[in-house]
Amino acid sequence: MRPFLRATTNMPATIVFGSQTISPAEADLRAARSAAGLMALGVGCDDVVALMLRNEPAFIDAMSGARRVGAYHCPINWHFKALEAGHILRDCAAKLLIVHAYLVPTMFVRMLRLAQPLKDAADLSSMRFVASTGSPCAPDVKRAMIDWFGPVIHESYASSEAGYVTHISSAEWLERPGSVGRAAGRGTVRIFDAAGEDLPPGEVGLIYCVQPAYPDFNYLNLPQARAAIDREGLICVGDMGYLDAEGYLYVSDRQSDMVISGGVNIYPAEIEAVLICMPGVADCAVFGIPHEEYGEALAAAIELRAGDVLETHAVQDYLSERMAGYKVPRVVTFHAALPREDSGKIFKRRLKAPYWEKVGRRI
Repeated sequence: MRPFLRATTNMPATIVFGSQTISPAEADLRAARSAAGLMALGVGCDDVVALMLRNEPAFIDAMSGARRVGAYHCPINWHFKALEAGHILRDCAAKLLIVHAYLVPTMFVRMLRLAQPLKDAADLSSMRFVASTGSPCAPDVKRAMIDWFGPVIHESYASSEAGYVTHISSAEWLERPGSVGRAAGRGTVRIFDAAGEDLPPGEVGLIYCVQPAYPDFNYLNLPQARAAIDREGLICVGDMGYLDAEGYLYVSDRQSDMVISGGVNIYPAEIEAVLICMPGVADCAVFGIPHEEYGEALAAAIELRAGDVLETHAVQDYLSERMAGYKVPRVVTFHAALPREDSGKIFKRRLKAPYWEKVGRRI
């Protein structure tokens, strides 16, 4: 194996990414750590390391580390789909792929639907830690993933504003299905009602939280924006949920996504968690649409799996067998692909807008 390349601390360059500044000495240290990690994974001279990362310091860390062990790096656009990325991976004969630190439940569903021989052929012996965040994971889906991957799946509640607030291991989750864990480190989670009063365990309200370990840089120069989501030093990003008696958090839905139909609160995330398990459903979104009598009714938009066909009544029958009747959408539409935000999350506002524009109101 080729020895490490000469340290770069004598270079005058400073790396700047937005508000983050990395000195030459720090860059050198990060490159050395990256190289050590690559060596531990068996990467050496003339190997290829594929990098499917965004424009961020981690990209430079991985690239510099590869250079230090004498390996080549092959960038892959993080926007690429499986076929595009797969072609590049095969063509460059990559020994290792470095790709962004977590999975979302939709990815779990798609992996679980792989052909059994393909799943059986996967070597999971080196799997140590799998992080899941972004949206609540359906209990049936997460249980199936733990059965397959083993007790290596960790879930958290996080946001751009608050950072990673909670954590739950596979073992804890199996005892408390549906939870996203307790506050990690010195983090705090509380549940408030609309009037700002603390709610007791088991009652759904707005989730307020803080993680002191996370730098508070988002609103340093935007006091008005911070004030809009701040209560007693805690941040709320519009999610609703509840705590159990032991302080474990359960996320119900986004406040903006909650549907009130005939005076009943309905949480679309609960319905989506069931619907995503239906054969033929690649992804789905449930949301409120106007209704003359009840104020709001439920609609479901379904992204079909390639080659599959579903009928509205089949979807409604599937949900009726598993949920109360008032949770079954009256309107079901089918799509080859659902609109998505840059983060990959389904763009619900685009799905809802045509229904509400017709009545001249948003809710």
